[in-house]
Amino acid sequence: MVIFGVILVIIVILVVWFIGAYNSLVGKKKRVENAWSQIDVQLKRRHDLIPNLVNAVKGYMKFEKETLEAVINARSKAISGGSIGDRIKAEGELSGALSRLLAVFEKYPDLKSNQQVSQLMEELTSTENRITYARQFYNDTVMKYNTSIEIFPVNIVANMFGFKAYPFFEATSDEKETPKVDLSL
Repeated sequence: MVIFGVILVIIVILVVWFIGAYNSLVGKKKRVENAWSQIDVQLKRRHDLIPNLVNAVKGYMKFEKETLEAVINARSKAISGGSIGDRIKAEGELSGALSRLLAVFEKYPDLKSNQQVSQLMEELTSTENRITYARQFYNDTVMKYNTSIEIFPVNIVANMFGFKAYPFFEATSDEKETPKVDLSL
């Protein structure tokens, strides 16, 4: 009878641990999804600003058609959706195109003095800062979640229920590249 009681207690402890591990993983996964939605809000804001900015600078930047087209094409890719990994890659390309646009922006003093363009650039810069903070929060949350699903014995529960690792929102090669600014007159 004592052995039966000990076995029953061990089974109850394992079931309680199993439920706790599962619930912990679900909570961490929800935090990752929430962190992504915070990035998504800022990305949508950036996507909405880009057409206005492109239209405002078109007349000034006739010789920079390639840069504007790169921004427009990168934006189209970024809003087309897909998995989080695909969106991260597309957003990285868009960030690279925008940094090149900002570098070109420095070449046109008339453009800087245009109030509409300056306001749009301020909004875009503010949005980029928000995206940076949201990315940092997302990456921290992903690191905690991914670590949880890899650590033994929780990884057994994670594998049983199909918990998969999320990708980090890392800088692409376009984002890492420093834009070249020519200030010669």
